[in-house]
Amino acid sequence: MATTAAAPIAVPGLRRNMVTICAMTATIMQALDTTIANVALPYMQGSLSASQDQINWVLTSYIVAAAIMTAPVGWIANRFGRKRIFILCSGGFTVASVLCGVAQDINQMVLFRLMQGMFGAALVPLSQAVMLDSYALHERAKAMSIWGMGVMMGPIMGPSLGAWLTETYSWHWVFFVNLPFGIFTVLGLLVFMDETKKNLELRFDWFGFSALAVGIGALQIALDRGEQLGWFESNEIIAELIVSIVGFYYFFAHSLTTAKPFIQFAIFKDRNFVGGCVFMAVMGLVLFSTMAVSSPFLQNVIGYPIITAGLLLATRGCGTFVAMMLVGRMMRYIEARTLIVSGLSLTCLSLFYMTGWTDQTDVPSIVVVSILQGFGFGLVFVPLSTVAFLTLPNHLRTDGTSMLTLMRNVASSIGISVVIAELTEGGRRVYAVLSEHINPFNHALQMPDVRSMIDLNSDAGRAMADVMVGLQAQIIAFSQDYQMVMIFTLCAIPLAIMIGSTKVALRKQSLAPEHAVIE
Repeated sequence: MATTAAAPIAVPGLRRNMVTICAMTATIMQALDTTIANVALPYMQGSLSASQDQINWVLTSYIVAAAIMTAPVGWIANRFGRKRIFILCSGGFTVASVLCGVAQDINQMVLFRLMQGMFGAALVPLSQAVMLDSYALHERAKAMSIWGMGVMMGPIMGPSLGAWLTETYSWHWVFFVNLPFGIFTVLGLLVFMDETKKNLELRFDWFGFSALAVGIGALQIALDRGEQLGWFESNEIIAELIVSIVGFYYFFAHSLTTAKPFIQFAIFKDRNFVGGCVFMAVMGLVLFSTMAVSSPFLQNVIGYPIITAGLLLATRGCGTFVAMMLVGRMMRYIEARTLIVSGLSLTCLSLFYMTGWTDQTDVPSIVVVSILQGFGFGLVFVPLSTVAFLTLPNHLRTDGTSMLTLMRNVASSIGISVVIAELTEGGRRVYAVLSEHINPFNHALQMPDVRSMIDLNSDAGRAMADVMVGLQAQIIAFSQDYQMVMIFTLCAIPLAIMIGSTKVALRKQSLAPEHAVIE
């Protein structure tokens, strides 16, 4: 595959270090806000006098706005300059965060969360593009390790940090915590970041954007509200899915027939980038779906307080942190696809152990499995973030980071919706099967020791039996969810053949001249 000259590379020193730190703070802010507000919803509901359906829009509005606005990030940055847009979005995200913290009613909160999602959509793809341009080719793995820590640690640490802030102070601080980081990011980018070349001749494809926005927005709303409304039993969900399909149809039909489409489909001609998109979708689905069910398992089945559950889940971040510290160096000697297969295999192993979790599972077992799973995530995320841009032409890089982020966000929404729906339905299904065996003719229930505790002829005995059956049904339903995610991950492993040899690509690109050194 033909390669292009390497991207501009920043000279190691204060400027590059400061740009790296600012890119990281922007990434962490956005990544944290995908999960940090979840635990504060019950507190916000009472304070804002909102119904259960209304308070869910605090999450939905952010997700939908971020998903829609991720797609045009590449065009906007190329048209107006990456530095200008990065500063504008960082500042806008910070202001929107403060406004969320001072919201007086649910209407204001939803409006400000929409603003936060719109500005926050650009932070992750722009920070990745900045990191890729700031490091030489042989340092890309290290750069993606640093950047990946923010992307992966944010969602993992979000619930525990949100719980601590809410319990210690109030839900308002879930949003106020972004203020110092946002100010630092904006000032740092103003002083240390260089502007990229603007392409003033670019024209915006309004029809393509509108069709894609409708498709993504309707899909996100259907995924977010499907479990509450009973999926295809609800006319609303059916209508939203029809609108989504129509939106995507018009987007692809228009993009494949117009001279200058909204998204440059040239990015999908690169084999490594396509492989990166596939595995980024896999990672988004596996990471967020396991998080979505692990927290309620620890709280509802085992009975840990929310802060304890958050700390146990945070141990996954320890494994991710260690893996990302090591994988940058490992990529010098080991193919990226080998590391990805190894990471997915470790993830499968951890999910296999999680299928055996019960209400009696002890803390050491949870910690060991969480660290193992986090280590597997780290082994996958850095190589795929590196290899996706290894052979992609430089002028397509910002478009590529936007598409990669969009794939991760959509896949994570699908994953969360599927596992929560399966958990709810699976719990009902298993409960119905187990309860069939709770009757006076069951010999086990007639044993003296058992009958002394569970006497079906008394109200207390029937209540005890109902609690025990409900708990067992929950445990089995969680186990089935973990098993489903494990099978999906296992099926994704053979797709590693899509990724080319990183050693060959690195050898070819090392021969390309590097230019435009930033002093």
